[in-house]
Amino acid sequence: MDIGNVAEAIEWQAVHAEEAGAPNTAKVVRALLAILQGDTAVGRRIANWEGLSVKDAMPLRITGGLHNLLLTGEDRRLEPVYAGLVAGQDAVDAIVVDLVEKFDARLLPWLDGPPQTNEAGRSWAFMAALKWLSEKLGPKFEINELGASAGVNTMMDRYHFNLGGVTAGPSASPMRIEPEWEGPPPPDFPVEIVSIRGCDQAPVDLSDPESALRLKSYVWPEAAQRMARIEAAIELAGKCPPDLVKQDAGDFVAEMLQREQPSGVTRVLSHSIVWQYIPEATQQKIMHMMEQAGAKVTAERPLAWVALETNRETFRHELSVRYWPGGEDAVTLGCGHPHGAWAEWYG
Repeated sequence: MDIGNVAEAIEWQAVHAEEAGAPNTAKVVRALLAILQGDTAVGRRIANWEGLSVKDAMPLRITGGLHNLLLTGEDRRLEPVYAGLVAGQDAVDAIVVDLVEKFDARLLPWLDGPPQTNEAGRSWAFMAALKWLSEKLGPKFEINELGASAGVNTMMDRYHFNLGGVTAGPSASPMRIEPEWEGPPPPDFPVEIVSIRGCDQAPVDLSDPESALRLKSYVWPEAAQRMARIEAAIELAGKCPPDLVKQDAGDFVAEMLQREQPSGVTRVLSHSIVWQYIPEATQQKIMHMMEQAGAKVTAERPLAWVALETNRETFRHELSVRYWPGGEDAVTLGCGHPHGAWAEWYG
């Protein structure tokens, strides 16, 4: 689903926030409707947005900036809103309108790029998919992540997972990925991640306090567990930074496919809630390259594609897998909460 109408896109995003358990963030999102008629640079840019507002995640760009005002302590008027203490939408509208008028120049640059929403909770999907693939392709994997942002999921080899009773990863890890599980557990086959790296057009350095705070700004305030996971990611990155490169997604995939691949190791392309931000021409290029490469692989050097992406018709975030040789058609293995609170496994 693509929405070009700005007002409809704002309402879609508000409903999506409510569906994901963030009703107070939904009120802040809806308050963007109130700034469309105002005389601010932010309001004018939103009202005249060029492109597909939902696909661009335009409402989440500016709500990240509004949350940042609270996190930096520059203005705390949204604190009771996020705490659920401001019931009426009109009252929330008045606060947001005033904030945009006061901080117009400061908020405007938040509209320049998509939100950095890389979320450790989504790595349940990657690990579950690897366990499923392990039975078919073997236990060793080389992971390559698109849209890795701060590299949060590019450290998943250091996380502890409990997926419906199936565990993986170091038990002493400060990052605990334990979604509420629905359905049968994934198959309990061994997984060894021999290497893991990621790319992003604008990587976030978790060791930089300002960059880390920007990442936190995109976290919906109701999601206390998400904020705790970012703190755990910062701790792990401080010990050993994730392997990130600043690179276009298409170029990253082309380079990945050209690298020498060790025998007995499955090369995996992975991404979560990022495909919508990749230009269509680049999407087509990546699909073509993967299918071409897949047609040439051998059993000793398999290839897989693991994606957790949004079905915009159903609001469901679906885990799909393709692999070569043998699994050229995509298989939907499950779905989950956008921030990893729960997961449902189809198998």
